[in-house]
Amino acid sequence: MPDPIRVLLVDDHMVVRIGLRALIDSEPDLTVVGEAGNGLEAIDQAHALLPDVIVMDISMPEMDGLEATRRIRNELPACHILILTVHAQEKYLFPVLKAGGAGYVLKSTVDTELLDAIRTVADGGAFLYPDAARMLLTDYLGALEKGPTQDAYDLLSDREREVLKYLALGHTAAEVGEQLALSAKTVETYRTRIMQKLNLHGRADLVKYALARGLLVEYT
Repeated sequence: MPDPIRVLLVDDHMVVRIGLRALIDSEPDLTVVGEAGNGLEAIDQAHALLPDVIVMDISMPEMDGLEATRRIRNELPACHILILTVHAQEKYLFPVLKAGGAGYVLKSTVDTELLDAIRTVADGGAFLYPDAARMLLTDYLGALEKGPTQDAYDLLSDREREVLKYLALGHTAAEVGEQLALSAKTVETYRTRIMQKLNLHGRADLVKYALARGLLVEYT
């Protein structure tokens, strides 16, 4: 039996953390390894515990979830961050995803979505509640109509286009490397070039771009 997914809870309300711990620990493949009450504590705990997934609130004292997400993703890229919040507005969603968040779940849907979301991001995937996915695609399609971003696809080499497609499907660098007979480091180099050429800033932008270009039609 594989090791359980190790989860760090970050929320400034203890009663919320207690409820989340009870829910997560009731699952045999999940375990809560620590808690934090603000972004600064989250960074310290992330370094100390090296969790697989961090369930992070946005609005917290000392340091908010957005800055904590940015810091942790820069310092510990193997930690996957899942945002759990009451905020459903675009002004919260987009910055968090650009900071490196792998998922976004509303507290109102904890009972139905949180556990699946944790498993999805732990496996290297992305998880968004349905309205968030629609907002992302609508926003990106609007951006394509206004600017030349779509034409930048012509700047990509055939290999970069292959890597782009696999990454947009949620594969890790190691998995893409296995498919294309490349090292994970080489795949990361391709990813950096792709992001620069297409003027993209994170996983969410990459997925939106691939969807808007129709690159994933055969997989959907």
